Amino acid sequence: MGSDIKVGSMFAGIGGICLAFKRAGGKLVWANEIDKDACITYRHNFGDTYLVEGDVQAIPVDKVPDMDILTAGFPCQAFSVAGYQRGFNDDRGNMFFEITRILEQKKPRAIFLENVKNLLGHDSGNTFMVIKEQLELLGYHITFKVLNTMAYGNIPQTRERIYIVGFLCEADLEKFEFPAPLPLTKTIHDVADSKVKQAEAFYYHKTKYYDELKRTMTNKNTMYQWRRIYVRENKSNVCPTLTANMGTGGHNVPLILDDFGIRKLTPVECLGFQGFPADFTFPETISRTSCYKQAGNSVSVPVIERIANNIIEILK
Repeated sequence: MGSDIKVGSMFAGIGGICLAFKRAGGKLVWANEIDKDACITYRHNFGDTYLVEGDVQAIPVDKVPDMDILTAGFPCQAFSVAGYQRGFNDDRGNMFFEITRILEQKKPRAIFLENVKNLLGHDSGNTFMVIKEQLELLGYHITFKVLNTMAYGNIPQTRERIYIVGFLCEADLEKFEFPAPLPLTKTIHDVADSKVKQAEAFYYHKTKYYDELKRTMTNKNTMYQWRRIYVRENKSNVCPTLTANMGTGGHNVPLILDDFGIRKLTPVECLGFQGFPADFTFPETISRTSCYKQAGNSVSVPVIERIANNIIEILK
């Protein structure tokens, strides 16, 4: 089943990439995450065997076990169109070089990286050129592709991300293919149940925006966003891209019209729109704001699982 293929994960978050590679047959041997709440959620779902909590910059390479695949959803805020796009001038952008520090000494047979689509065009393409060149200098043969969750994961969320795959052996790269598109058969109702009343805190009946929301939100088969001064309908009838600051309010909270009124998604539904299974849960001790942050910072599990399947099959 591929259980002898050892997988390590940097910037693991709540473990979306780890879960995808585990489901594809990989054996998780090491993971690192600095966010305390994310670590609590990770341990709640994966146990406490191999997660190392703390700043990756403080971890000596000789404390990292050998592995066949190194994965990393490295911090994307520095490159995102939703942020300031500071790239390598941002400490979060410089976290990429922590990946190369590990790769240089551990030399896993394959690498898998995930980031925002905008990484490809950031600084007129110079940022991505540096990333690709650094990986190639370490001996990796690289390929990459931008995939949208709704087209490759059969999950009704529009989420474009760049996926970077590399192999030490060029012949392995020649065998690798990104997965083909999938028809989207699921709707938002498969994830957000409009027939079940949620806690009153999720509804917008008492907000100052309610009259405008009620006037505009008339379609139960799609989702909306409050865009500071107007309501935006998602014409694709899927969930807008989930973000880390959903729990802080503002214009990033996806809204739906259910049988009981207008409400925002629950944190559990956000996990569903990322493709997490129902048995993946948040601990009760985690605040709602932190749950939203963790879900928005995570990844689309089914898309990565399909890529992981292809990587592991080659390495086997």
